[in-house]
Parts: sequence; structure tokens; C-alpha cells
Amino acid sequence: MGCGTSIAVENQTRPSETDGSIKQPSPALTIKAAILIQRWYRRYVARLEMRRRYTWNIFQSIEYAGEQDQLQLSSFFSFMLDNYTQINGNGPDLISHLLDSVVDPLTEEVRQLKYEQIVVPESYSGPHLSFPLSVTDTNALLCAFKEEQTLHGKYVLQLLYETKKFLKQMPNVIYLSTSYAKEITICGDLHGSLDDLLLIFYKNGLPSAENPYIFNGDFVDRGKKSTEIIIILFAFLLLYPDHMHLNRGNHEDHIMNLRYGFTREVMQKYKTHGREILQVFQDVFSLLPLATVIDNKVLIVHGGISDKTDLDFLSTVERHKVKSALRVPKRSVDDLSVRACSRSSSRSRLDSPRTSGRTSRASRRRKKHCTKQGSCSSSSSSSSSSSSSMCSPRVSSRNTPRRPPPSPSLPSPTDVLQVPFLDSFVSLEPPEPPREELEWQQVVDILWSDPKNHNGCSLNSFRGGGCYFGPDVTQTLLQKHGLCLLIRSHECKQEGYELCHNGQVITIFSASNYYEEGSNRGAYIKLGPELVPRFFQYQVSRSTRKLTLHQKVRVAEGSALRALKEKLYAHRSELMAAFQQYDIDNTGRISTSEWAQVVESVLRLDLPWRTLRPRLARLGADGNVEYKSCFEDISLGEPIPPVTPNLAETLYRYRTDLEIIFNIIDKDHSGQISIEEFRQTWKLFSSHLGVAVNDQAIDDMARSIDFNKDGSIDFNEFLEAFRVVHKLDVKEQQQG
Repeated sequence: MGCGTSIAVENQTRPSETDGSIKQPSPALTIKAAILIQRWYRRYVARLEMRRRYTWNIFQSIEYAGEQDQLQLSSFFSFMLDNYTQINGNGPDLISHLLDSVVDPLTEEVRQLKYEQIVVPESYSGPHLSFPLSVTDTNALLCAFKEEQTLHGKYVLQLLYETKKFLKQMPNVIYLSTSYAKEITICGDLHGSLDDLLLIFYKNGLPSAENPYIFNGDFVDRGKKSTEIIIILFAFLLLYPDHMHLNRGNHEDHIMNLRYGFTREVMQKYKTHGREILQVFQDVFSLLPLATVIDNKVLIVHGGISDKTDLDFLSTVERHKVKSALRVPKRSVDDLSVRACSRSSSRSRLDSPRTSGRTSRASRRRKKHCTKQGSCSSSSSSSSSSSSSMCSPRVSSRNTPRRPPPSPSLPSPTDVLQVPFLDSFVSLEPPEPPREELEWQQVVDILWSDPKNHNGCSLNSFRGGGCYFGPDVTQTLLQKHGLCLLIRSHECKQEGYELCHNGQVITIFSASNYYEEGSNRGAYIKLGPELVPRFFQYQVSRSTRKLTLHQKVRVAEGSALRALKEKLYAHRSELMAAFQQYDIDNTGRISTSEWAQVVESVLRLDLPWRTLRPRLARLGADGNVEYKSCFEDISLGEPIPPVTPNLAETLYRYRTDLEIIFNIIDKDHSGQISIEEFRQTWKLFSSHLGVAVNDQAIDDMARSIDFNKDGSIDFNEFLEAFRVVHKLDVKEQQQG
């Protein structure tokens, strides 16, 4: 009552709105105010959109740079395997068991019997599977994974064995018809995001005869639930073999799995049977179909196509032989000698549309490395052809450590051999590449390629593998095979999907929050008999559900800038040397344009550096950039005493490569290796980077991190010393 009374009193003393004591604003003033508010809001939205876009560009550039590093490491492994039988001169090859397919002496029947004899302890509380699978089994899996339970290794091996047996019967290209179903659902990359898969099933229904699905590759890596996703997909594949379809992606590859987490995840969840499970996964991944065609009108592949893609030829590929698209088929010595002669004696070369422009300039930068036998190999690419390439990363600067020569390049079909005859040269067509190479090229293009807006087909130098294909390439392939639409995945899109090439190419990506919480939506497509795609978007949202758009952008932007600052710190020596070339008077400052030019020349990320400068470096009183401020907010953890600052920076920059080499040596994935194995790791690491580290420095380092003096090294603790610390994050934690 008191409140009501007080309000009534206030209303009595307040002037009446009709007595004319309050002056009404004029219509002109109201319009001016509305225009000012509108201008402010448009500028606000424009600035927010600019921040969102450069945040996206940062994430994508760093992602592709990581893929380039992986391809270069794979090229190094391939070169070592092709050219050296022993790494350390007195022992077996450390990487042959990884890169070459392991021939299992056991028959399929014996292996199945072995898996069935594995005893499941009574203490196991997870789901139990019986084969052939039923709806009860798939429901049990879904419920168990929602409750964070793990499927026992026995059932995983049995599931993989049954999946392998089924996939052996499947063709490379699956042909489907919408006449048997109302609509087909097509999903893109999931990358270990179980929440996205469960949300799709919740919104769209579980796979069934009435609700068929196509999952277009990249089920594993990056996310923490890759094993759960692949188990669920394989279970539904066995339950509904005619209504559940899986295409292979570029991450269904055991070498990619080493870098992006799937190998580590399997070994952590299945310590007893992990190695066996990984071996069967390697076989199953190589048996996944490469493409799906709906109603003879819609082609679905993971990555894309090239000007050499031929569906008829693709149907004849022995896909099980391509265990890894990163593993270039080994050529015979005679083939390599012919290739070396063609390089050394040719005076002219015909350029195909695929190898013009940037590729031709890149090829001129490649150094030649000749062995005593006279064969040559390029110093930075594992393969190069007119139809596909697993090309190497761009050289960041002249201060970058020298890389060793990887596998010899593959000849282009348009190369011409110039053979000396008397006092002139005679042009001869080069020998046709072996069929194994042609098959490998087809698979690489299908798994790794990306569309571009300009006509033509060129090497995908930004990602490092496959090609860029233009609208004309798309149109040619669709017309050749009587198709009308190409659906692919492979690229994260902010809205979950994107159309290009006049609507003839659709990119679909189903992992929301791929880079950061709130960074992107996921999506899937439903395609009916009329073949008109319908898009469904979603976003798994927990912490960001209550955030405003401005707050979501700020969270993603902060994460992207931290990753970019780490990239700057990893190249600190190169950047400082380049900055000082412009800073002749040693003032510590250079112009903004010089700063941007240096950063791009070293990092090669193709980012808007002028726009990003205020977030990365501060200006001095004279308006120039204080370039040392780029590195103020970040530092390494406590370094190991014997490690020099330069070596510490090198270790930080290539810590992922070093970790991969370690994982290859640490066969049981225990996290412990002997001091001798540590030396072998360093021998591989220094050979890969061309970094000279003497044996004494390695021994001193090994002794310093053998804390309990038992002759073994905890490699995870060693790597922890080379992870960066963001000073601003530490301050916020202390204040909190």
C-alpha cells in the first residue's frame, strides 16, 4: 500500500502531459535523431562484422598452415622411407611401420576368433553388443555415450571387423535413388563433435529405412569424441546397410590422425588393445567409398574435383591400397632416373593450365638435390603433377631452417623429355605414370581439393594438397557425366553451408563451434526426389547461449588473437631480423606499412595486418610501430637449463612435429622413452628441419630431464616446458 500511495502522490505532483508544459520535439528533430541512431548502429554492425571476418580469417589461415606442416612432415617421412633403409645407421627404420602398410599374417577368421576370445570383466558397466546388430544395440550405444561411458575394446574390434568385411563388398562410387525414400539427409564434417551428431539425430531422427543418411567424411580428429562418433556411424552402417552411407574424408587417414588427435584418443581410451584397434581402423578407413551419386544427378565427395577427375576411372581404383593420401606411391629407380634426366636436359616445358602462375614461380624457387647416382629431388615438395599435388608449405623467409629433400616430384603428363641426338635435341613423350600413381592422384583430388571463383585448375598451395577448381572445371565434369549438382564438405563455413559456382557447388559443414565456442553454425541438407536442397542450421550452445552477438564475437576474437600471437612468438627471431633491416637507426620503430609487409613475408598467412595491428602491436609517439611490443604479452614456460634461447624457440615452433616423431618412436604410447630413443627422436627432428644440434647438447638435455635417473624420459613433461604463457591470462587469473 505504501508503494501505491507514494506513486499516486508522485502522479499528483507531476505536471500533466496535456497542459503544454512539456514541449514536443519537432518532426525534423525526430528524423535527425533517428538518422543519427541509424548511422551509429550501421557503423557498429560494420565494425562487428569486420572483427568477425578477420577472426574467421585468422582461424582458417592457422588451420591451413598446420595442414601444410603436416604435409611437409609426411613428405619428409616419405623421403626417408624411400631413400634410407635405416635412420640411425645401425637399427631398423623407425617409421616404416607407420608409413608402409603392415601385412597381418593372421587370416580374417583367425583374427575374428582372437577378438571373440577377449574376456570382458564383470566390472565392466558399459554397453554389450551382439552381432548381427539390432536397434537395441544402437540405442544402448547412444545412451552409453551420452553418459560418458566407453565401449569395451572387444566390442570395438568386433565392430571394426564386421565393418571391414562389409566395406570390402562396396564399390568406390555408391549410386542411390530418392525413389525409395522421401528425402536423403547429407551431413558434412563432424570432427569428433559428438554433441553435433546427437543434435542432428534429435532434430532429424535416427537413421532408418525411412530416414537414410549420407555422412561425407572427416568423422574423426580435432574433437574429443571421435571414437564415439565413428562407433555410432559404423553401428548404423551395419544395421541399415542400404540406408546409411559413409564417404571417406581426408582425415580418415592414419598419418593425419597422428597430428590431429585421433591416434592419441584411441590410445588413451583403449590402453590394452589400442594398437590393434588403430591397425584395423587404418584398414577400414582405406575401404570407405570415395563418392556417392544420387539419382545420377548429384555427386557427393568430401573435398572436390580437378580437371583430371574421371568418375569412370575412379570406379576402378583399388582404394584399399591408398592407406594414406599423404603417402606418395613409391616409384622405381628407373622411373626416378628418367625423371632426373628430363629435369637436367630439358630446355623447354609445356605449361598446362593447372601449373601456370603461382605454381610455375614456385617451381623455379625449388632447389635441386642430386645424389651420387645422379638422381635429383626437389627440396620442398613430395609430389607434383598436373592433376594433383601434395605441395609443400611456402618458404616463410630466408631465415627459415633449411628443409631436407623430400620425395622426388612426379612428372606432369605435359612434361617433354629433351634427349640429345648428335648436335640437336629430340623431343620425346615421357613414359606414362604407373597406374598406382594415377589412382593416388584421383584420390588426392577427391579428398583435398577446394573450389575457387576463377576459372581453371591450379595447385592448392594454401592448404598444401589437392587443387583449386573453378566454375569451368565444375561445369565440364557435370556435363560429362550428366550431373547437375556437386555437394562437398572439407571447409568450415560460418553459416554451416555455402553455395558457389552459380549454385552448382554446395559446401556443407556439420561441426558447429569448430574454431571456438560460437564461431560457426553447423548444417545438414535434405534432398528429395525433386533434387532441390533444403538447409537446416543449428549450433550446440552451452556457455554462449546467454551471450549477446558482441560478446560472442569478442570471445572468438580473443581466442583467434591468442593463437596469432603464439604464431608471432614462434617466429620471433625471423621477425626481429626482418624488422631490424628496416630499422637502420635501431630506434625500435618502423612504419605500419613496413611492419605489415614484414609480418606477411615471414608468416605468409594472407591476413589484413594493417587492420590487426592495433590488437598486436602499439604505436609510438611518432606514429610508427614499436615492433618489439608484438612479443610483450607472451613468453615460454620455465626453460630447461641446457636449452639455449634459439633452440627453445625452434622447439616451440615445431613442437607438434617433434611430438609426432616421438609418438612414432613411443610404440606403446606410454609417454616414456629411453634416452637412446630420445636421441633417435632428435636425429629425425634435426634431419627434418635441417637444424644442427650436436650430440653433446642432446645428451645434456636428456640428462637434465631424466629427473629420477632411471634412464627414461617423460616426454610430455619435456614438451610442457615449450608451451607459451599468455601474460594477460595470468594477470586475469591472479585478479580473479
